[in-house]
Amino acid sequence: MKILITGAGGYIGSVATYTFLQKGYEVVGLDNFSRGYEAPLKLLQEKFGKDKLRYYQEDIKNAKTVFAKEKDIEAVIHFAAFCLVDESMKTPEMYFDNNVGGTLALLSAMNKHNVQKIVFSSTCAVYGEAQYVPVDEKHPTAPANPYGESKLMDEKIIGWFGKLHGMKYVILRYFNVCGASDDGLIGDSKKPSVLLVQNAVRGALGIEEFKLTCPKVTTPDGTPIRDYINVVDLAEAHALALNFLEKISFGIFNLGTGRGNSVLEIIEAVKKATGANFTVGKSEARQGEYAEMKADNRKAKEVLGWRPKRSMTDSVTSLVTWYKTHPKGW
Repeated sequence: MKILITGAGGYIGSVATYTFLQKGYEVVGLDNFSRGYEAPLKLLQEKFGKDKLRYYQEDIKNAKTVFAKEKDIEAVIHFAAFCLVDESMKTPEMYFDNNVGGTLALLSAMNKHNVQKIVFSSTCAVYGEAQYVPVDEKHPTAPANPYGESKLMDEKIIGWFGKLHGMKYVILRYFNVCGASDDGLIGDSKKPSVLLVQNAVRGALGIEEFKLTCPKVTTPDGTPIRDYINVVDLAEAHALALNFLEKISFGIFNLGTGRGNSVLEIIEAVKKATGANFTVGKSEARQGEYAEMKADNRKAKEVLGWRPKRSMTDSVTSLVTWYKTHPKGW
């Protein structure tokens, strides 16, 4: 099966590209490399061959050029987006232009070229402050930041393409992503990263000073509680979502472990896994954060047959392997 992966050079996109290639898919990658990197795609192309992976440096808004060059694409895995909560609070116009405008252009190009399946990378940020936890898919959507709002707008647009154009879709609402590929070959190269586990591992390895950026919130230890999901578990859910679309027209699923850990608990877990007692500093608190969020993942388990298999120790171990060989990223 030939698929298009947008944002293929990004953290989740590159791990997903690796995962789909390992499963035997033919992958076409698209990334403008404004936030992603060409290096992982070059590496994967050398590993699997150009007949299995081709990629294009192109903006998502011009995806139509890729569909014109690459015939027989059967489905799209859509990762391409800006995803920094704090940045979205400062420059909301950039998020609506890129995330919403880019998705609309992609869907229009798909419809023109008769590509009728999409798996969309959404976020638990569409829920906003949790009214109850764990959060299921029926929880009200009330984003607390423009990033979450842009993703919710994307979801609604995709839904309308489904109703009016017959497009089949799966929306996957991610919780907090961590880890690298199991072999440590592909990992997170954001500079700087806003992801807690990645930053804590870098602090443990002495790559950079680790600083807390979370606001004080109403949780037992005063730090936000989140649900941390391994990036390979996440990628594997996308393959199951494609299988789902062979039989069913649409679905929305939460992807998380169903467990919550506070920031301070994660720091202790990283210290334990690495054996490094690193210093924890403080920096300016990010805007747009909320107190607690963890997933009710029963629907993904029951309908997709998905299970999160990797532990926090697995995620930390893969990140240690990744950062030891790529301390400065790609």
